[in-house]
Amino acid sequence: MAQRDVAPWIYILGGGLIAGTFDIAFACVYWAIEASVPAQRIFQSVAAGLLGAASFRGGAATAALGLGLHYLIATSMSLAFYLVAVRRPALVRRPVAYGVVYGLLLYGIMNYIVVPLSAAGQGSRDPLWVALGIAVHALLVGVPIALCARRALQLIRSPAGLSPSRPGP
Repeated sequence: MAQRDVAPWIYILGGGLIAGTFDIAFACVYWAIEASVPAQRIFQSVAAGLLGAASFRGGAATAALGLGLHYLIATSMSLAFYLVAVRRPALVRRPVAYGVVYGLLLYGIMNYIVVPLSAAGQGSRDPLWVALGIAVHALLVGVPIALCARRALQLIRSPAGLSPSRPGP
């Protein structure tokens, strides 16, 4: 498939999938090492935001729900960055810097507003978990989202899907 045949929404979806994968992989690896927690329980903890403690009694079904919700949230975060970047092009001119800032903003919103207000209640306050979570959100959530949004906007602003500074095929 030629680059110009790729729709911008593919990059928005890609940003969510990449960021979501880094984030959930980090959580699964961290908690497997720290407390021998299986991945299924991590996914169920996401579903607990909707279902509360019942999530942990739902087996594979609530684990699948949690994983789906996780990717829906990550893709929504990618879409939100893109929609703001459409009106604020500086966000994609410096995607690493603004991606880091966006990742930090997302960490704060998720951990200090969304999770405490959900049925899951308060998340872990383990200092190592918090420090690594902040780093992961800054570098592995915000930056991939910003880079993917930049690519999506390049496709929109250049009908051939190429940046003005790069020659065609």
